Amino acid sequence: MHALLVEDDDRMAQALGTALAQRGHTVRRVGRALDALRHVREAEFVLLDLGLPDLDGLELLRRLRTVCDAPLIVVTARCEERDIVQGLRAGADDYVVKPFRMAELMARIDSVRRRTDPHPGRPDPSDAAATGSRPVRAGDVEVDLAGRTVTVAGAGVRLTRREFDVLAFLAARPDEVHARAVILDRIWGDVFLAASRSLDVHVAGIRAKTGRSGLVRTVRGFGYQLGLPDPPSADDGSDDGSDDDARGGAP
Repeated sequence: MHALLVEDDDRMAQALGTALAQRGHTVRRVGRALDALRHVREAEFVLLDLGLPDLDGLELLRRLRTVCDAPLIVVTARCEERDIVQGLRAGADDYVVKPFRMAELMARIDSVRRRTDPHPGRPDPSDAAATGSRPVRAGDVEVDLAGRTVTVAGAGVRLTRREFDVLAFLAARPDEVHARAVILDRIWGDVFLAASRSLDVHVAGIRAKTGRSGLVRTVRGFGYQLGLPDPPSADDGSDDGSDDDARGGAP
């Protein structure tokens, strides 16, 4: 695997580069946002520090996601919940706070790789597309599993890869209520993430971007199900339902 390491600290970059090389990966290290944008298309994996000298890391993350869909982990000293939520919403597949144990980071890299390149036998979130199924409709929302597109009232909505994976998983089995642990295992490939807010953040993103807070129904204390949303009224259009998610917690 060819990794792009975006890190301006020489000592940290050397430690990460050595650890990755010992696991058989090739590494290109850059220390500036401009160089990251120049080389990201060749990367199969990205490790991104947010504290760069020429551009805020979150802004770089948003720009990277417009040109690259490679798996990406943020590795940063920023530990505030706001930063973590913003990073996940901007398209990071995981978020690791410095200082960290190198073995844990390597395990998280392996986990993210499993999520984005499923093992044989692990169904993809859009498996239903392979059977030739038609797009799934929920109210005025249409989810095209094969084309990986979402429209609301006929207008296209752009979701991140992980947001679409979650929505596609629910849409492929709309009559089922899915436990949080099952979703985390099938989409993220790691039930360990059940203690994190990654799933809640992505569900909130789906609701906010579609403008349909009822599209993903929370089953409190258990998980989620595809809902039947109504178009937002004038007084509830800004509700993305994220507060319910935070209160729901892990089962």
